[in-house]
Amino acid sequence: MNMVAKVGWGQRLAFLVLPAVVLVVDQVTKAMIRANMTLGQSIPPEGILRLTYVTNPYGLFGFDGVLGLYLSPTFFMISTGIVVMLIIWLGCRYLTAASKLLRFGLGLLLGGAMGNLIDRIWFGAVIDFIDIQLPWGFPWPRWPTFNIADASLTIGIFILIICLPIILRDTPK
Repeated sequence: MNMVAKVGWGQRLAFLVLPAVVLVVDQVTKAMIRANMTLGQSIPPEGILRLTYVTNPYGLFGFDGVLGLYLSPTFFMISTGIVVMLIIWLGCRYLTAASKLLRFGLGLLLGGAMGNLIDRIWFGAVIDFIDIQLPWGFPWPRWPTFNIADASLTIGIFILIICLPIILRDTPK
């Protein structure tokens, strides 16, 4: 399977549909949360799966200061912008129809990155609302609250990890 052959305009357009869908669903769900809930509110108040309106000015899953590393919102906006441009370039220029799973993963990454970038630009923080409390309390009693963009990013990363051995195997040397 040739992973680096150029693709046509139809495939390029198809590559951009998934990120657009992820972006729209992400932004619509966040707008619904902002319009119908107050910051900190949970529906239902208790339970394993809740809607909880929170904001996240930090990085992935709210982690900041891990290992003493504090990253500014400007860093997140610039690095996300670079990642978005790289994904668009990769997906539109070098991926063939034979790499549909990889393109799907890149599409999820692109949509998720754009969704959270829009939040950071418009609101100064990412809006999160999916709240899962693990009954057994491992590895955390509560999973960090997340959103559609975060879920899309996470699934996209897992797909890229799965595809990496195939990419390395099939890349011309």
